[in-house]
Amino acid sequence: MPRTALTGTRIRARRNLRGLRQAELAREVGISPSFLNLIEHNRRKVNPQLLEALAEALGVSADALIEDQDGRLIEGARAAAQRSEAAATELERIDEFTSRFPGWAKVLAETQARVERLERVIESLNDRMTHDPYLGEALHEIISAVTSVQSTASILTDAEEIDPEWQARFHRNILEDSARLAEGSVALVNYLDTVQTDEAGLAAPLEEVEAWLTRQGFHLPEIEQGLTDMDVLVRGQVELSSEASRVLAQSWLAQFAADAAVLPLEAVSDALSDTGLAPEALAARFGVPFDQVLRRLALMPEEVLQAVGLPPLGLVICDSSGTMVFRRAVEGFRLPRFGGGCPLWPLYQALQRPHVPLRQLLLTAGRLGRRYLAYAVAAPITPPAFDAPSVLRATMLIVPQPAGAAQAEPAPVPVGSSCRTCAQLECIARREPSILVTGA
Repeated sequence: MPRTALTGTRIRARRNLRGLRQAELAREVGISPSFLNLIEHNRRKVNPQLLEALAEALGVSADALIEDQDGRLIEGARAAAQRSEAAATELERIDEFTSRFPGWAKVLAETQARVERLERVIESLNDRMTHDPYLGEALHEIISAVTSVQSTASILTDAEEIDPEWQARFHRNILEDSARLAEGSVALVNYLDTVQTDEAGLAAPLEEVEAWLTRQGFHLPEIEQGLTDMDVLVRGQVELSSEASRVLAQSWLAQFAADAAVLPLEAVSDALSDTGLAPEALAARFGVPFDQVLRRLALMPEEVLQAVGLPPLGLVICDSSGTMVFRRAVEGFRLPRFGGGCPLWPLYQALQRPHVPLRQLLLTAGRLGRRYLAYAVAAPITPPAFDAPSVLRATMLIVPQPAGAAQAEPAPVPVGSSCRTCAQLECIARREPSILVTGA
């Protein structure tokens, strides 16, 4: 809907707030009451001169009448109505409802936003509880310590007479197992309660690198300027608390430097201004592999992307096993932290067809699905050799699509993040029932 579509509705709302009748306002701005009535019912457009006169008469700025400052409220209220499966006739009146009752519209929009946040929390917790390797190990350690304490205490309780030497051993075992249980419990609570971790290394190294890159905006201008000493950038970083994370970070920086060397920032920006977002054209123009272009695009500064009319882009990289080794999330497209993602992503389809670039329009599952254009390719990261396995790495660029921007494209493929939190029930790739849908 155009941003000016509700100008008449906002004029009527402002007039009612000031207690003016149509005839009074029409007389003040020099038009007939019947013409003002058509304007207020959005049946006539308002020229700039008349708009200025109406704004002055109503004591507001012209921008307040023509700009849809309640756009987010409208979208939030519409999303809440769709979630509750409201009738189509009611959905058509969302704009009018928002203009007449902005306070209630704000309540609906905030409630809808909270529901979406809670869904993301559920998905994140489910992902961690199901796949987090540290969590599984920590729980196993606690259960093992509890079982050991229980067994030893049972022996001391049930046995009528125990040799003093053995009794001392049992007491020592209980003390040691109790200490192990306490340490494991404290470590587990700290792990669940905090996102940032210290040198204890409770987070996975990849998580630490992700936290560091997020704070950097996934871009380091020092490398663009030619810095080659990667240790300078990772030394002393709070997020990189373990040696393993620092090694991973240096590996990522080396890759970023290699991409920046063959795809200079200014040259890529100029190319995007000429061709738009066309990774295949950029690969041909610079003579570089397709996956290198995808990485470079996703890790460009957001201000550069905005200058050429592009939103922030997402990036996922996985190895031959399907394990994600790099993630840059984009709003609305959920990426599991542990385990595999949706098998229908082009990321995984590309592993079946190495060197073949793929492009697919995706629609996130559910009533409030969003559209994304995904580019993907898989390529070996090891040199070709006989009698040796080929190690593949797949890369997927995620491009958010504006509402209605891809109408001419083929039908999008509905995808989720993981089966347990996906609302797409009738899916050929489903591995297990969803926990978010009643009856799943």
